[in-house]
Amino acid sequence: MIEQPATSIDAVPAEELERGFRLLILRQFQIDDEPPAFALIEQHVLRSPQRLSRHGLSFSATFLPEIMAWLIEFLGRPTLHDADGKPCRNALWPALTWQCEDRSWQDGSCTVEWFIHVVFPEEAAWAAFQRHWHQRLLGELELQGQEPSQS
Repeated sequence: MIEQPATSIDAVPAEELERGFRLLILRQFQIDDEPPAFALIEQHVLRSPQRLSRHGLSFSATFLPEIMAWLIEFLGRPTLHDADGKPCRNALWPALTWQCEDRSWQDGSCTVEWFIHVVFPEEAAWAAFQRHWHQRLLGELELQGQEPSQS
């Protein structure tokens, strides 16, 4: 396989983790003493990070609306209420964490690759997600008018 250039923003397949996956989201370029530049990597599982905010740069992560709807139907709402009525995180929902790695390219470029790790607490939920969103995890978008395979 021919390696894409550092400036490519084409979707890449998710890498499987135990009970989840990691997905390349951002590529950070550092040029001399300039502020870093970021390239958003095209992908079809998570929303693109929102970079503009009143308080500076924001790189939060959340699923695309259609995936959120599927997760809510399958796992329940991401936030529940405890016995006292206080909001609490739904323990069945996957955890999303950021990780970065330095990368050297064949052309001599160096970047920082920013990944989001998505890990499900239960194997059954991960297996259902993986079956239902298989094409998206491969970096592909379903053909117009077709739904992902049903689990």
